[in-house]
Amino acid sequence: MTQAPEIPEATRRRHDREIVALAVPAFGALVAEPLFVMADSAIVGHLGTAQLAGLGIASALLTTAVSIFVFLAYATTAAVARRVGAGDRAGAIRQGMDGIWLALLLGIAVIAVVLPLAPGIVDLFGASTTAAPYATTYLRVSSLGIPAMLMVLAATGVLRGLQDTRTPLYVAIGGFIANGVLNVSLVYGAGLGIAGSAWGTVIAQCAMAAVYLTVVVRGARRHGASLRPDVAGIRASAQAGVPLLVRTLSLRAILMIATAVAARLGDADIAAHQIILSLWSLLAFALDAIAIAGQAIIGRYLGAADTEGARAACRRMVQWGIATGVVLGLLVVAARPLFLPLFTGDPVVKDAALPALLLVALSQPICGIVFVLDGVLMGAGDGPYLAGAMLVTLAVFVPAALLVPVFGGGLTALWAAMTLMMTVRMATLWWRSRSGRWLVTGATR
Repeated sequence: MTQAPEIPEATRRRHDREIVALAVPAFGALVAEPLFVMADSAIVGHLGTAQLAGLGIASALLTTAVSIFVFLAYATTAAVARRVGAGDRAGAIRQGMDGIWLALLLGIAVIAVVLPLAPGIVDLFGASTTAAPYATTYLRVSSLGIPAMLMVLAATGVLRGLQDTRTPLYVAIGGFIANGVLNVSLVYGAGLGIAGSAWGTVIAQCAMAAVYLTVVVRGARRHGASLRPDVAGIRASAQAGVPLLVRTLSLRAILMIATAVAARLGDADIAAHQIILSLWSLLAFALDAIAIAGQAIIGRYLGAADTEGARAACRRMVQWGIATGVVLGLLVVAARPLFLPLFTGDPVVKDAALPALLLVALSQPICGIVFVLDGVLMGAGDGPYLAGAMLVTLAVFVPAALLVPVFGGGLTALWAAMTLMMTVRMATLWWRSRSGRWLVTGATR
């Protein structure tokens, strides 16, 4: 992106087809994941308030634990796509298997920590005496499914790298349906209560992992790729994931700090913040779908040593990100009279949320650029730069956010700090994309 010549119409249409073909199914799969928690909440909620509170604490812990390891999907997508671009499909699947083996090992390590420490972890997060036993039960049982959850992440990365986002969509839909049926059957039919909900989720996740493994194993046999664990390959997958882990932890820190600051502003502000944050997260799914397409497409171009194709695809995806951001922003503005009443009838909370909501709407084009370039650089395997850029962003955000209550700023000021955070991310990612230093070609980076 050091220059921006006009993209020929035929090339633009080809890029558009690729982006849509990958992004639309990816969006569906992304949306399906949080529906697991929503379904569990709807089923467990009828058991009682204490059970629902316990589920809320345990599911938040599990979601955080799994999201930390999202690099298993991102790093695997980029590595596999490069091999595909280089014409080495057997090597691509072999690379993907290294990621799956790493996921299994990490999952076993997490179980070893969570099972004995579950009561202490639940207490650390402030669970009440009535909710804590339910949270502990759900956390312990659900932790048995973490290896499957992490293997699903890695296997999803394999298929994305192979330019297949449809299979993950179908698996996610099937997993959601199975999770709902199992939860109802085990919670009420078998009378297992909250433990039944946890077991239903574990079984559904294991079934999803089994389907993914079946697809990957078939591909390995078709192309003559080894399925055995390779220590060097697993180590390489872990090393590639470390910078993305730093990036993810930095982003999680930003979100946690924002919530902590909002809590200090008062009950109305923290309630409004949670509403705005839920919307912000929902909008992120649409933009992240384009980023996932970017990971797969850019990795393939660089693996094929086609830097001009990578540049053109990057430019086109940035245009998609901006356009999608504008559309999402307009939808937020248009839907604001309907959106806020869905979450609260308190006029104080609505008044606190409205200006922040408009800030979120205005920032969507910025978010579109950030998500797309994040995906492009992930696809290029530019993890170390992404980690450094995210640490810079964290360093800018922390003082800006902490000064909000000091100077008497409200929720609008906090979301102005969030917008500043996204602007800093956009600047660092845009500078990198313009430099061209991410354009490293070859089957491996």
